[in-house]
Amino acid sequence: MSEGHPGEVLVDEERLQARITELAAEVSRDYRDREVLIIGVLKGAIFFIADLVRKLEVQCELDFMAVSSYGSSTHSSGVVRILKDLDHSIAGRHVLVVEDIIDSGLTLSYLLRNLSSREPASLEICTLLTKPRFRRLPMQPKYVGFDLPDVFVVGYGLDAAERYRHLPYIAAYETGTRGS
Repeated sequence: MSEGHPGEVLVDEERLQARITELAAEVSRDYRDREVLIIGVLKGAIFFIADLVRKLEVQCELDFMAVSSYGSSTHSSGVVRILKDLDHSIAGRHVLVVEDIIDSGLTLSYLLRNLSSREPASLEICTLLTKPRFRRLPMQPKYVGFDLPDVFVVGYGLDAAERYRHLPYIAAYETGTRGS
């Protein structure tokens, strides 16, 4: 990956936290009479999961999966690998997959097929971010934080070659050198 840096802030910290509070209220309302199993998709969703779960007003358990289709590139390879699978069965459970971003949707399509085959009672998606290319696929997340332009983004858990996850906001990632 060529050297790059965070550019224009697309979603600032205040807007992020306000929307996560709204999403937590929606999830809490929808699962008020059921326990939900939150499946976090690592690594990018870790900050979102932590903030979302702390704001939920329903019983929930957490489990995690790690999948990869990017490697160190800024474009999906189209090949999905499960790097870490769930620790527990999801059969008969109400499952909410929490994702950082849906870009092409290929990784999530694969993940949903995989999880559906494990016979959960219900399976929904909560994503912090979506991009326009995702809309080509026949899936609709129940909970969406923000729609973004079709640019590579970093911050709030999203990275460029493991850099910039720590930023408290979402920014466009610019390649090249500063000031050019």
